[in-house]
Amino acid sequence: MKSADLLVFEALRPRLFLIAYRMLGMRADAEDVVQDAWLRYSASVRDDVRSAEAWLVTITTRLSIDRLRSRKTERDAYTGWWLPEPVVEIVEDTPEAAAELASDVSVAMLWVLERLTPEERAAFLMRKVFDQDYGDVAAMLGKSEAACRQLVHRAQERIRQESPRFTVSKSMHRVVLEQFMQAAANADRAAMKTLLSADVEFRADGGGKVESLHKVLIGTGRVAGLYWAVDNAFRERVVYKMARVNGEPGLVRYIDGKVESVQSFCIHDGTISRIYVVRNPDKLQGIPLLQ
Repeated sequence: MKSADLLVFEALRPRLFLIAYRMLGMRADAEDVVQDAWLRYSASVRDDVRSAEAWLVTITTRLSIDRLRSRKTERDAYTGWWLPEPVVEIVEDTPEAAAELASDVSVAMLWVLERLTPEERAAFLMRKVFDQDYGDVAAMLGKSEAACRQLVHRAQERIRQESPRFTVSKSMHRVVLEQFMQAAANADRAAMKTLLSADVEFRADGGGKVESLHKVLIGTGRVAGLYWAVDNAFRERVVYKMARVNGEPGLVRYIDGKVESVQSFCIHDGTISRIYVVRNPDKLQGIPLLQ
């Protein structure tokens, strides 16, 4: 029979994973942090832990900050663009599935969060995403409330400068993406160009494991040409599947039935303005093969 402590922890595990994943952008790192939080909780003196949830949220946040700091050297040595490991669901649209993924943070937002310091990222997420009051945030970070307000303010300013300044409904997002998927699948460069904004930006993460662009590709013609080139290089071997990527409509591209990339998109005024493509095979684990 499971102990009461373990039952409490397992009830909180999904929330702790969301915190760690949003802090770190990597599923494996997030799972490691949550497991470490459990080990520390199970070894703690029970009389000193007044609220299991508050204690576990605090230690998960602090462990995530430590992990962000410790991997800076690794990140600096990373080959090409670093993009977060996507959370992918290739499922039929059902109310239950939509509700399950409704709280995910988009790949685009995680990309912007990478520009913040670990403390700014933690303060912003705990205050603006998880709706913690400043007293709780201060306790988690070991700082004053005034300092935490300043951290959140700086984070908001950075996010405002670097993130897409627009939102579209998931239905509109999906309509545009379905049209683009069809155009890409048919290697219809002209149709793709009509769905891309003039200053569209394309970033890809190969992690040095597979060939990938090491710079931002900008412009309708260049981006449409890249999709056209892939289809022509692997003629009749490329298949696109609609998926939910971090809760938003996205694409999985298969070549010869194997996952080649996961793609996330930002939509503005009915056209695609940014594309984030994860090709690093280490970040594509667990995505099902083409059926």
